Amino acid sequence: MARLLVVEDQEVLRKGIVKFFRDVGHEVDDSPEGESAVKMLDQVDYDVVITDLKLPGISGMEVLKETRIKSPNTDVLIMTAYGTIENAIEAMKLGAFDFLQKPFGIPELEMRVEKALHRRILENEVDYLRHERDVIYRIEDIIGESPAIRDVLKIVKKVARSKSIILITGETGTGKELVAAAIHYNSPRANGSFIKVNCAAIPDDLLESELFGHEKGAFTGAVNQRIGRFEQANGGTILLDEIGDMSHVTQAKILRVIQDQQFERLGGNATISTDVRVLAATNKDLAREMELGNFREDLYFRLNVVTLHIPPLRDRGSDIEFLAEFFIKRFNRDLGANVKGFSDDARASLLDYHWPGNVRELENTMERAVLMGEGEYLEADDLNIPRQTLATAGGGPGTAGGLQLKNLEKEAVLEALRKANFVQKDAAELLGISKRVMHYKIQQFGIKHARWIRNK
Repeated sequence: MARLLVVEDQEVLRKGIVKFFRDVGHEVDDSPEGESAVKMLDQVDYDVVITDLKLPGISGMEVLKETRIKSPNTDVLIMTAYGTIENAIEAMKLGAFDFLQKPFGIPELEMRVEKALHRRILENEVDYLRHERDVIYRIEDIIGESPAIRDVLKIVKKVARSKSIILITGETGTGKELVAAAIHYNSPRANGSFIKVNCAAIPDDLLESELFGHEKGAFTGAVNQRIGRFEQANGGTILLDEIGDMSHVTQAKILRVIQDQQFERLGGNATISTDVRVLAATNKDLAREMELGNFREDLYFRLNVVTLHIPPLRDRGSDIEFLAEFFIKRFNRDLGANVKGFSDDARASLLDYHWPGNVRELENTMERAVLMGEGEYLEADDLNIPRQTLATAGGGPGTAGGLQLKNLEKEAVLEALRKANFVQKDAAELLGISKRVMHYKIQQFGIKHARWIRNK
């Protein structure tokens, strides 16, 4: 769907063009003369302007010039009668996209408009790729044979063909972005852009510009107009990663785009329409964040159409070895190595570790091991897995020995916290583990303390 403006003083022709493009699904405005068309450019950001050269009052050439000033990304298609070809060529020099000589058939006009729209999509993708490399995944690229991940992939196949908003939840490093990409590239929008925005990585005062774009002069440093991610994603999909980290102000604007598919650039007045499928991802419990007042209730219920939870790696035990072997092959290629596999001790270490950083941590571990390992087969020492979290003494997770070890581990964490007066950083130092691992253990064992609640 695109937004078009038709400027033509011949009513029959103008109405015929408007009717045709509305019938094929576009939003179309029209004007019988140039002056009112120029005023409309102040209110709406059009994808294509179709204008006759000879108009009452302001000419089509002036409409072209004003469009280039007010909306540089809008393509202008000139209609011209016989005898004004020279003027049409002049218009092309001034930046018109194309011209069409009257009389013409509607199919010819449609072809020219589609060509302009296709070019705009390509330009949006190029602008996006200057900022971030695109990633393409298929469902077949998601590695795993465990029941937990198979259940996820079944849902992915079902929801990919729909237009529904999908909320993807899961711990950091579980592969939420990969699943979102699989949804996009198996959807009817697969030929459109897949735009990703990490909402937690962009300061809140810049996030609005990143999402919606800005006009020249909108703020200090805005020396040029810039289109935002929602505009770049027109006809495709946008992933709002870590959406739980947005401010309430930005959340309200996201809600409007989801409901109306419209927004304004920062510092601008023109309403921009977009046709975007929204996917959102978070490692937070948004229902809990809503109860705490950190997340808007209306946005939560709008996002929560279909929720897809990605299981942590510790719940996908049978996938760990598959993934590790996949990473060995990749890093053999990337690093020029020739690792053939694991020793038995290394395999046991992989399977016994809890992987608090999930697939991302496993990937980093395998890259380091392939780079630093000296033999054809990786040893347990090459993996450098923290021994504090290895479940090697008394059986793996799920066995009686594993449960006893888990209880002992919980007691060790509690004892360290007591000695450190429940200061998590100090307790982590006593155990010789990182603050991140200590935080994970506290969450894993459900340990709570009144001081932590007061400090929230």
